Amino acid sequence: MEEQPVLELKPIGIIHSSYKGRGKAPCQGCGHEEICQVEVFPEFEEGLRDIEGFSHIILIYWLQKSRGYHLLVKTPWDVVPHGLFTTRSPNRPCPLGLSVGELVAREKNILKVKGLDALDGTPLLDIKPYVPQIDEKANIKVGWFEGKVESRKI
Repeated sequence: MEEQPVLELKPIGIIHSSYKGRGKAPCQGCGHEEICQVEVFPEFEEGLRDIEGFSHIILIYWLQKSRGYHLLVKTPWDVVPHGLFTTRSPNRPCPLGLSVGELVAREKNILKVKGLDALDGTPLLDIKPYVPQIDEKANIKVGWFEGKVESRKI
C-alpha cells in the first residue's frame, strides 16, 4: 500500500459571526438574514480582486468544534438514523464545512456574507465563486431528504 502524502491545511482567514456555540447556529445557513464578517488575512487580500462581481461565493471552512463522529446519524429532519455521508452533520472524520453565501459587501479584506451557519472564530480554508452555469445541476435526487427539507425551515 502506498504511503499517503501529508495533508496540510492553511487557513486563509477567519469567520466572525454572532453564533458563539453549536446550539446557537442555525441548522444550515440558507434562508437566514444574519450577516457574517469573513476576514481574509492581509497576505491573501490580493486574491479577492474582482470578487465584488459575484453575488454568491462558496466558503470552505474547518468545523473546529466538531468532536468525534458516528457512522450512523439522526438528523433534525428525520428520526431514522442515516449514514454519516448522507447527512450534513458537522461531526465528521474530516470536519470540513461548505456554504454558499450571498456576498453583501467587501471592505478591503473583509467580506460581508449572508446565509452562513459558521460559528464565531471558524477558520476559513478557501473561497470560490458560485457560478450557476457550473454549480447548478439538473435531474437532482435528494435521497432520504425528499419531502423533509421543505417541511421545516432550515
